[in-house]
Amino acid sequence: MTVTSSPVLADAPSARGARPTGRSRRRPTPLRISRIISRVLLAAVLVLQVYPFLWLLQTSLRDREDFASANPFSIPTQLTLDNFSRAFEQGHLLRSILNSLIITGGACLLLVVCGMAGAYAIAVLGFRFSGLVRGLFLLGIVVPVQVALVPLFIDYSRIGMLDTHLSVMIPLAGFALPMALYLFLSFYSYIPRELYEAATLDGAGPYRIFARITLPMSWNTVVTVVMVNAIFIWNDFVFANTFILSEELKTIPLGLQDYIGAMGNTDWTATFAAVSVTVTPLLLVFLVLNRAMIYGLESGASKG
Repeated sequence: MTVTSSPVLADAPSARGARPTGRSRRRPTPLRISRIISRVLLAAVLVLQVYPFLWLLQTSLRDREDFASANPFSIPTQLTLDNFSRAFEQGHLLRSILNSLIITGGACLLLVVCGMAGAYAIAVLGFRFSGLVRGLFLLGIVVPVQVALVPLFIDYSRIGMLDTHLSVMIPLAGFALPMALYLFLSFYSYIPRELYEAATLDGAGPYRIFARITLPMSWNTVVTVVMVNAIFIWNDFVFANTFILSEELKTIPLGLQDYIGAMGNTDWTATFAAVSVTVTPLLLVFLVLNRAMIYGLESGASKG
């Protein structure tokens, strides 16, 4: 009797041999490779952004002699708080912080009021030649700030407004106004027109419509405009150095010059302590309001 092999048993070794190996199953796909590259780049950017701030904090706590004798980038052997006391005594840090707060708050308030009013007039109310006005504001973005220094200095000296907080607030808000206006315009263009028509039928005027409809919906954009421009206004040196002449009105960037002693010697540890004191509050506010800022940017770019 002839015995024939079963087709199933005969094909079993070949079936086992055709099974994919672990290496072929785990072959990285282009999508997985792109994710790995993206995470590596994000980690590199995070290190580049966080390391200077951490180095600033550790240097502000470092002993002055240890910083001068050892490698500035090495781990400090002695920590002290004397740098902060010298920063407040030598550079009048509290006075500089107060002046910067006044200028930053006033410029941001002026910027938000003018930006919201201009965008509301162009996008919601509408008037003749509104497109031309929008284009003129666009030209303001490309004008460098250095062009206005000499004319503004002459005008301020003639009207007696030189060496005042207002002399720095006005140009800072003016040069930041075009970008703020376009952020508000982009957001207002996505608010449904039916809301304004319904409010008009109910007897509401333009001021009431702005106070009851437009303003409550614009808070995220307001936070975005304030946070984006507050950083540059807080760190401004050009306008403050040009229009501020007295010691009592110096802002933080101007006050840091007081740490330069005779023969150009600089108290670096006290300088870093002053910088850390002035940077940390703004950074904390930015971390708290970053979600509202991102939402405001997304609302202005995509939808209301």
